[in-house]
Amino acid sequence: MNPAPPKPKRPNVAGRNPTAAATASKGWLRANRWLLLRRATQVGLLALFLIGPATVWLMQRGILDQPWWPVKGNLASSLTLDLLPLTDPYQLAQSLAALHLPHRTAIIGAAIVLGFYLLFGGRLYCSWVCPMNPVTDAAAWLRRKLKIRASGRTPPKHLRVWLLAATLVASTVTGTIAWEWVNPVSMFHRALVFGFGAVWALVLGVFLYDLLVAPRGWCGHVCPVGAFYGLLGKTALLRVNAAGREACDDCMDCYNVCPEPQVIRPALKSAGQDHPVILASDCTTCGRCIDVCSKDVFHMSHRFSHRSQQ
Repeated sequence: MNPAPPKPKRPNVAGRNPTAAATASKGWLRANRWLLLRRATQVGLLALFLIGPATVWLMQRGILDQPWWPVKGNLASSLTLDLLPLTDPYQLAQSLAALHLPHRTAIIGAAIVLGFYLLFGGRLYCSWVCPMNPVTDAAAWLRRKLKIRASGRTPPKHLRVWLLAATLVASTVTGTIAWEWVNPVSMFHRALVFGFGAVWALVLGVFLYDLLVAPRGWCGHVCPVGAFYGLLGKTALLRVNAAGREACDDCMDCYNVCPEPQVIRPALKSAGQDHPVILASDCTTCGRCIDVCSKDVFHMSHRFSHRSQQ
């Protein structure tokens, strides 16, 4: 009897450039399409908040007669065109926990935001809106570039859920929106709009933590904002689909760039499910796996697309 042929070895991904193969086969633009769309969205949202302060500055110098504020406020609470209120539902939850009766417009704004993320996916906030996302992405890129290995100090995955519960309890005890005292997300966004101070130290701390201590440690293991929006992603329509998984060559590039790599295997390798749709609520729907796959295994789809393929 002839011995069974040895299983092919997975490529050594240590120090591997996860975009090299995709760039070679698809071109640079297609290998970075979803990344560019996310950055354009993040810059565009920030620009809407910056227009008001910029026109005030121009008015003070006699260039404009009056300022224009298309969006007033920040990510916590804003008013667009003096008509559309948007409120972070996590902020509203803390306010209610602190026994503060919110204004009617805050409730309407939170309902609008809540409905959007329930429909399209809560972790979209993390990859497409959150200003800390480019910071943690930069840390992940530099970690791969410098071949920095994990220190083994990655906190447990459920820590951010416990912190989410703790912030609500702290809000009740203190009568304040407790997480906002230390929240780097909203503090960084306000600093980008209104100017920096000591916030730089907080942002640098998150960057160094992800770079030197725990890969994707902040977003994936610590941030209660991500935990909150993850809870909203369980029934979202927008999903990544690994419909071309038969072509997978185990290069591991998708795992290398994914901020939540544990969500890939069930869809890609039929581990616990028979369809190729990534349904895990932790998926940020960033589209980076679509970018870096040279075999076009992944594409953007919806949660029911696997039914039409059966």
